[in-house]
Amino acid sequence: MNIIEGVTERTRTVRDGEVPETGKRRPYRKSAATRRAIVEAAADVFAANGYRAGSYQEIADRIGMSQSSLFHHFPTKQDLLVAVLERRDVLAETLPDGSSAPGNVRGVLAQARRNAGIPGLIALYTVLAGESVTEGHPTRDYFIARFERSRGGFAKDLRTLADEGLLRDGVDPDRTAASLVALWDGIQLQGLLDPDIDVVGCLRDFLERIFVPGVRISES
Repeated sequence: MNIIEGVTERTRTVRDGEVPETGKRRPYRKSAATRRAIVEAAADVFAANGYRAGSYQEIADRIGMSQSSLFHHFPTKQDLLVAVLERRDVLAETLPDGSSAPGNVRGVLAQARRNAGIPGLIALYTVLAGESVTEGHPTRDYFIARFERSRGGFAKDLRTLADEGLLRDGVDPDRTAASLVALWDGIQLQGLLDPDIDVVGCLRDFLERIFVPGVRISES
């Protein structure tokens, strides 16, 4: 099973008198399905081998495609990496209620519990994040921007929570936001290496130390 799950295509109901879609759209649908399959295969390869060691040939082999066909859809390896990261963001940063996880402090536990069901996606993120510290790696700017966005979003939400009287005295929004991002990434890495690590429990303990007693934090 691929670590990046494809979005289920919504079927289109043909009502009485409605003209069905013509075959002109079929090549586009086929092309979109092919690109999605390539992205899913690339995610598997990059998670297993890293970006630099993951080859186009292995990606093509996984889906029974020639390298030339793969290059037709993604002319460069960096183009493919961008598509993988964009797909990863859509899947990993959307909560069940449709809200976005970055910047939603009270949505952290629900997202962490969801992430536990997609360990391959977390492995992909962890491998690429580690590689991004090397000079010239194509994900470097992506992760710098992502960490800034995550810290900034959480800090903004924490300030709002503080204004509502929901945080304990002395909680600094900027430092707490940075600590939350660090804990979340670090504990998920440990969870990949040791399944006995309670990722959600560790995050819950952290949040309970910053919220005033009685604040409900949803885990679903």
